[in-house]
Amino acid sequence: MKQIVAIVRPFLAEKVLEGLKHAPLEAFSVREVKGFGRQKSYLDEYGESEYSEAFLPKVEIALWVDDQRAEEILRKIVKVARTGRMGDGKILVLPVVRFESVIDIGTG
Repeated sequence: MKQIVAIVRPFLAEKVLEGLKHAPLEAFSVREVKGFGRQKSYLDEYGESEYSEAFLPKVEIALWVDDQRAEEILRKIVKVARTGRMGDGKILVLPVVRFESVIDIGTG
């Protein structure tokens, strides 16, 4: 099993999720995040008090998929989220190691 973490532009997050609507996902989560990448020189222009305003808004989509489906999911995300400009985001692919325990909150 793999965990795929896609950090994308906010206006493309819904399109990415729509593109994955029929994909075989085990689970996923979505959250708003802020950060910066190669444009970090942009941060040098800010004083200490304005530093936090330099971070760019993004949306992080974390997916858990079977190993065999990971490439398919990656292609779908890239197809929708790529604009070709700096700041499109990143995709991280992580192996899922054995869980110590998993508890379903609804059923205990």
